[in-house]
Amino acid sequence: MRQIVCISTSNYYPIPTRKQNVMNRLQDAEILYIDPPVSMLAPLKDKSAFERLTAFRKQGQKAGDNITVYAPPPVLPFFNKHRWINWINQKRLARYIRKRMKEHGFARPYLWCYSPTSCDLIHSIPNKGVIYDCVDRHSAYKGMIDPVVVDAMEKDLASAADQVFCTAAGLYDTLSQYNENTELIPNGVDYELFSQAAATWERTVSKGVATSNPTILNKAATWEEATTRESRVDSASKPVFGFVGMLQECIDYECMKAVAEAFPEGELILVGRSLPGVDLSSLREYPNIRFMGLVPQSELPEIIRGFDVCLNLFQEGRLSRDVSPLKFYEYLATGKPIVSTREPLQVLDYADVVYIAENREDFVVKCREALQERDPSKAEKRMEYGRACSWDRRVLQMERTLMLRGIFE
Repeated sequence: MRQIVCISTSNYYPIPTRKQNVMNRLQDAEILYIDPPVSMLAPLKDKSAFERLTAFRKQGQKAGDNITVYAPPPVLPFFNKHRWINWINQKRLARYIRKRMKEHGFARPYLWCYSPTSCDLIHSIPNKGVIYDCVDRHSAYKGMIDPVVVDAMEKDLASAADQVFCTAAGLYDTLSQYNENTELIPNGVDYELFSQAAATWERTVSKGVATSNPTILNKAATWEEATTRESRVDSASKPVFGFVGMLQECIDYECMKAVAEAFPEGELILVGRSLPGVDLSSLREYPNIRFMGLVPQSELPEIIRGFDVCLNLFQEGRLSRDVSPLKFYEYLATGKPIVSTREPLQVLDYADVVYIAENREDFVVKCREALQERDPSKAEKRMEYGRACSWDRRVLQMERTLMLRGIFE
């Protein structure tokens, strides 16, 4: 059985991202999943981070028969601004990982990395191979980072890796310059789960607007009370626009407001939690914008079934251009009409079945067109695309690449 140490940028719980979906599907492997360490200053920005400062003292948590999740010790801040601080952090993290490896009988595992910071860790852990799976333009994030430092760390990691995977064409263009063994594999979808949103999707016409009927939506909580979801909402007489995903800085909130203003009789449902530092107060002023907060993934198909139109909206920028949003592939699997901004660029590959807006005014126009959609073949084609993007297929492609190159034994 292969031994893999996954050095992640996302906590295993509670939100499944690419990292969990890949690790959960790797065959014949025992995996130590290392959550990202929290900065010692993190609680100043996010009070919930306090408990993570001491989480490393707890035993590993079994996430499956072959996956154990560990929370590493906190790290010094400013590691994305000063390389010497990252070097200190990664040496400490390497010691922690080696200790966990010894407990599990790991000798020379594969290191599966998701952060450029791992460039200063990989040489401190005996390994059979290094895989860098790049999911974002890391240097484009805001905050306490120096883009030059982050790009330099990424170059070092990609150059040293035995295999590089990436999720977007822009990332491929950059990383393939550092490593000829770079392969573009976009994000995917749990197709079996999200296609359930289309299971009882019957198109009807109400007041000249095509709507989903029956609609199943739980009561939306305020964004501070995200766990209150009891009542149902009937949208047979009003359009429902839905967004699923993290409410972060790169989302186009002005576009959301434009939709809320253009359809005062409708509702805009936002499913997902906001990241620390993101101000959503202006959205809360709209009576037809509803915050549902974080919802377990297993409940999402039931909620999306109540959407008339799924929204994929990103602000223009270096980060948005190269992102591979999971929500987009999840929308495809439902068959529901999708209205999207032009970024991320990956949406352009699906222009035959997605309503792509040129600007905020056009976004509203495209929403009206999506509501009027009558062609069932478009829904079928979207689901076909979603099936082709399943995580099972994505991970199989990764495994084949690693075996063909002799990295996986």
